[in-house]
Amino acid sequence: MKPGIFKLFAVCLLFGVLTGCGYNAMQQNEEAVSKTWGNLESQLQRRSDLIPNLVATVKGAADFEQETLTGVIEARSKASSVQLTPEMLSDPEAMARFQGAQGELSSMLSRLMVVVERYPELKANQNFRDLQNQLEGTENRISVARQRYNEAVETFNFSIRRFPYSLTNNILLHLEPKEYFRADAAAREVPAVEF
Repeated sequence: MKPGIFKLFAVCLLFGVLTGCGYNAMQQNEEAVSKTWGNLESQLQRRSDLIPNLVATVKGAADFEQETLTGVIEARSKASSVQLTPEMLSDPEAMARFQGAQGELSSMLSRLMVVVERYPELKANQNFRDLQNQLEGTENRISVARQRYNEAVETFNFSIRRFPYSLTNNILLHLEPKEYFRADAAAREVPAVEF
């Protein structure tokens, strides 16, 4: 075999190995996880921004239960204080803390809406209805953002485990699997309905 043909063969083989190693694909998948996490955080921030307006409107009902409002305010504060950066998405404990704080806020907002049912004058208030609609829309957006985040995590986690990408990851990148956004433990219980 001539030296020129051998070099050409070696270059072609090296090019084939490098294009099939998954280095760029794994980088792209990790960026997709970060992007979808940012989108989810954006929706969580939108919910957090709506809460003070909702609380202020509800406070307008003079005889409204202060304990419920205080609980919502405290849950919002706690949820806002627990931060999770894209670099921390591989840490199960950090993800659990974040999800716990968000779950507590969701629970308190649900409780607020249940208590509001007893106040027809508040339900008739246009500002309250508008805020309630915005909050319900935001909760739906959060649900969609969580689903998209989990889909991006699935793609990323598979890409770092798939052969030959797993070799590239083990040798060059050392990327850790990302944590899924999981349902709150209380969501697994069937709610009791009483008439």
